[in-house]
Amino acid sequence: MQTTYTIGSKSFVLDRDKAEAAYMAKKIINGRETMYFNILPLKYQWAYELYKKMKSNHWEPEDIPMQKDCEQWQSNEISDIERWIIKMGIGYFSAAEGIVGDNLLHVIRESVTAPELKLVIGRHAHEENIHADSLIYMISSLGINPHEAEAMFDDVETIKMKNNFVVGNSKNLRRGMDLMITENKQLLAKNIFLFGQCMEGTQFYGLFGMILALYRQNKFPGIGQMFRYTLRDESNHIELQRNLLMDLVEENPDIWTAEFRQELTDTMVKAVKLEKAFIMDCLPLNAVGLSAEEFIQYIDYIADRRLEGVGLKAIHPGVKNPFPWLAEMMDIKKEQNFFEGRVTEYQKASALESVDDDEL
Repeated sequence: MQTTYTIGSKSFVLDRDKAEAAYMAKKIINGRETMYFNILPLKYQWAYELYKKMKSNHWEPEDIPMQKDCEQWQSNEISDIERWIIKMGIGYFSAAEGIVGDNLLHVIRESVTAPELKLVIGRHAHEENIHADSLIYMISSLGINPHEAEAMFDDVETIKMKNNFVVGNSKNLRRGMDLMITENKQLLAKNIFLFGQCMEGTQFYGLFGMILALYRQNKFPGIGQMFRYTLRDESNHIELQRNLLMDLVEENPDIWTAEFRQELTDTMVKAVKLEKAFIMDCLPLNAVGLSAEEFIQYIDYIADRRLEGVGLKAIHPGVKNPFPWLAEMMDIKKEQNFFEGRVTEYQKASALESVDDDEL
């Protein structure tokens, strides 16, 4: 069907059928290729809504004061184990955030074809840059030698193993892969699951919990606040990758074989094992009210939530969340500046949504 618009002496004919065919040709992968970033009409509405939510959560590290953190870092009131937790957090995340961003841009965004998916993935990558920037801000504020953070990335075996676990998969999925082949589609689906549900969704949560537990004890308020904002961002990243995986499978049912589902479950089992070993390095002894056993239980709980979120069976059915207070800490619609009494609001009034308890 064609529609003709006459404006003055000129007539314009718009082919609606052609436009509707272009819309129907939008797919997660193997969709309509175009050199134009023509987002409309939206097919994946969830992607655009999530993009707007992520944009409304924007924050900058420099807006968060670090005076109290610096005073505590230089004082005798902070124990060696508390300093070690902060150093492990900086050492791991300073590399991990960049690994996630690199995979997003060079694997996932290169593979998807719908422009609205590229839009939200680009926002996701931008937030990884903010998280990496926040770690530079923490290091420079506390006066930590940046070479020490680099040494932790290279020399702490459990950090190295966690990063190698995801980097190996990413390297095998660079440009040029034929996504018409089922095995290659499964490689991409596994990559989305690995980075979204295993790495960001599970392996980030041990240190998140430890640092926020210190924050709850009024220690490192600036670092704790940045990790709260980071965790809120991560909940959106997990949902983005979950939706992407589910739509990919819906459009390509040949991916979702019994063998492939078992492969994803086995991947999560390995991710959990690596994270538990890492937790024991972060917290080699129970101190300052923190228990490694509780954090290990927490990882089992989180991993099962991620598996169930994509339609897979839990590894430890019935495991309880030992840290219900984490959900309460994520209610960050409005924050009071620690020292100056200013009200800082990082969410616009149109998007004042805190993280759902189901995300924690």
